[in-house]
Amino acid sequence: MSKRLLKKYLSELKKPELEHQLMDLYLRFPSVKSYYDFVFNPKEDKLIQEAKTKISNEYFPLKRKRAKARRSVAQKYIKHFKTLGVDSHLIADVMLYNLEIAQAYANERNLPDSFFKSMLNSFTEAVHYISVNGLLVDFKERIAGIYEKAQDRHWPNGEEFTRALDLID
Repeated sequence: MSKRLLKKYLSELKKPELEHQLMDLYLRFPSVKSYYDFVFNPKEDKLIQEAKTKISNEYFPLKRKRAKARRSVAQKYIKHFKTLGVDSHLIADVMLYNLEIAQAYANERNLPDSFFKSMLNSFTEAVHYISVNGLLVDFKERIAGIYEKAQDRHWPNGEEFTRALDLID
């Protein structure tokens, strides 16, 4: 259904019918419920803290012995926050937090190249997002810190980190 047809259909509905349809969507689809819960009660700080806890638990688990170190956990939160319309400053904070916690995890471990490639992707996305949203002034020090740690620890893809930084200059 096109947007135009949807508009026409919705304009023909009476208010009680429209309310019924919205309630039906709210009850059937968790993403709709999540969206309205956020819109009417945007506890951004709580959402951000929950995300940071889950991301931290990926690398430094409290209940299990081995870390899973999955980048996808952070990516799901970031995508969800973008969908909800969370403040871009908070999204950038979560992006950089993911990289910082991953670097702390990688500090004394022998990890596969796929881990470093994944972190490069996260770094590139974070730098691009921060640049596009005009947040570079606020996050320049954290970006530089992540970059310097990658260089100091001789990450296998150090040159690509440099290229990612070159995109914002």
